[in-house]
Amino acid sequence: MSGNTFGHIFRLTTFGESHGLGLGGVVDGCPPGIPLDESIIQSELDRRRPGQGGLASTTRNEPDQVKILSGVFEGKTTGTPIGFFVENTNQRSHDYSKIKDVFRPGHADFTYNAKYGFRDYRGGGRSSGRETVSRVAGGAIAQELLRLEGISIYAYTVEFGGIKAEVKDMEGAQDRSYFSPDPGIVETWDERVIKVRDDEDTLGGVVEVRATGLPAGLGEPVFGKFDARIAAAFMSVGAVKGVEIGSGMGAARKLGSENNDPIGPDGFLSNNAGGILGGISSGQDVVARAYVKPIASILQEQQTITTQGKPTFIMVGGRHDISAIPRINPVLKAMMALTIADLLLLDRRLGVRD
Repeated sequence: MSGNTFGHIFRLTTFGESHGLGLGGVVDGCPPGIPLDESIIQSELDRRRPGQGGLASTTRNEPDQVKILSGVFEGKTTGTPIGFFVENTNQRSHDYSKIKDVFRPGHADFTYNAKYGFRDYRGGGRSSGRETVSRVAGGAIAQELLRLEGISIYAYTVEFGGIKAEVKDMEGAQDRSYFSPDPGIVETWDERVIKVRDDEDTLGGVVEVRATGLPAGLGEPVFGKFDARIAAAFMSVGAVKGVEIGSGMGAARKLGSENNDPIGPDGFLSNNAGGILGGISSGQDVVARAYVKPIASILQEQQTITTQGKPTFIMVGGRHDISAIPRINPVLKAMMALTIADLLLLDRRLGVRD
């Protein structure tokens, strides 16, 4: 299996499965001298670990304790590869034994089997959402690099279960249920979760990710555009089915006079472009949204086939989230951080900025 490395200069390679010994990764290309210890990575992992999603979260309770294996000395990065590992401690592989010969609708069972002729049926193996542990750990390292550059990233939920929220407080959202930017919507979202859970179904939503403090000039046209890199980063997350930048799909319904961002002596007067023009950052906030599908594992009987192609029905058991939100939010934040760190270091390698 290829495709386990993200980035060109600041590179993250990940490994591990949901029901194996654990998950981990190696960050290569990180500059030396960046303050880093396990507590910094742990703080981000705690935001996505099982059991932290309130009413929408799985009952699986992994501590997700990270261990740094290399690349850090006396609290600072050394410039050498940073290895890390997170042990799996609460997996229940027997939950999946009854469906090992059946393809689960909405999962990657069918396609993994078609590609490799063999698959890890215990929770999906490499296709499980649990692989995002390594993304969050790698993204935490990237965020420390960006923090020294004055760049901050926020990920908050702007729509959940078809109910939209107003963006009133994106900083406070980082410590609020569902990563909600609107304190007044949380109770409504709770009620939506209770109803859907009683119906033995699941929910999707929309997560907005905003990066502030970026310099103008990041991005590599033509095929390495900033927005193209964000789209690829977000779409690599299993539950994401769509991405938009700035006004996104809404731009298709606007007039040019409505969608253009006027420019004044002190800068841009609006941000329909989402902080990116021609694939290059404008110096404004970069704003992207990820559209997240409902969790595929539902407690309802569904039509499918066996691995031998025979028709059958399946009801997926196990311990599953009602929604990938809010645990996907730190994952998307991490992918934005990894993307920006890579572009920033690429500029420096090319001598564009020092």
